[in-house]
Amino acid sequence: MKILIIQPKKGMGDMIIYLPYIHAISKNYKKSVSLLVKDNSRANDLLADDSHIDEIITLKKEMDGLGGIFKLLNELKKRNFDKVFIFNSSFRYNLITKLAGIKSIYQYPLFRSKDNIVHSAKIFTENIINEIVSSEPNLIIKKKDSVLDKNFKHVCLGISASGPTKRWDVNNYIKLAEKLAEKTKCKFYIAGGKKDIELINKFKNSKVGKDSISFENLSIKETLQYISDCNLYIGNDTGWAHISVALKVKALTIFCDSPILAYGRYSKRMNTIEPEGEKDTTSHDTLGKNKISFNEVSAKAIQLLN
Repeated sequence: MKILIIQPKKGMGDMIIYLPYIHAISKNYKKSVSLLVKDNSRANDLLADDSHIDEIITLKKEMDGLGGIFKLLNELKKRNFDKVFIFNSSFRYNLITKLAGIKSIYQYPLFRSKDNIVHSAKIFTENIINEIVSSEPNLIIKKKDSVLDKNFKHVCLGISASGPTKRWDVNNYIKLAEKLAEKTKCKFYIAGGKKDIELINKFKNSKVGKDSISFENLSIKETLQYISDCNLYIGNDTGWAHISVALKVKALTIFCDSPILAYGRYSKRMNTIEPEGEKDTTSHDTLGKNKISFNEVSAKAIQLLN
């Protein structure tokens, strides 16, 4: 039996959130599965060591649109899948998988416009396999012996974000790192890429910069070893936060402008900060980055590090 799972959302965070349900389907059928995902899900890096995954098929740009239907159809037909699980309500995927000759098609209700990413995936999967599935993600990596100095607390700082409205100012992270370093000896790991180089350099040039390592020249796969050895993640609601909890690292995640009920409540390791005046109400238009209480972030970070 060959099984395909289609997860077309972009971003590392979304990929992590779907992991429990991908694993549950694989375990239920006792088969590794193929994934159809977008390249910016970074699934090739994140899932390289995961035995539940047989193959990752990249949903390329040329597979979009009307002309893309035939390109994607050809990719699926040559693999002869028996079952497909579609974590999406698009009729397009329903049509393509039928044309590809896949006999068993499981999919979200067609034409659904909005949903809670976690609730929808959980209900969908549980209805199929007829058992409860925990929403706690487990990112499987081939763990190496830690080379980090145990005399320090190791803190991953997620200063990056998918847009400026989701990003707490880097000066706040510098000030926070200085305060943490006053309390205990710390090493800081700056989670960001080449597009974040100005923010990274600003941190490196600060008083705490000498005690930091940045990720801009590392692959996502290379960063996983560092993150897995950290004591705490502190940062914006971005892929790094979700990677951290999936690696069993506590996260203190700042929600400035994204839905906390979808992205901040699925893991017991996810601790959250919202703008002042918000209570489980942040959304994609909250625009609250200037209403994050530094004192609240600082107090929670110190508590979680102890």
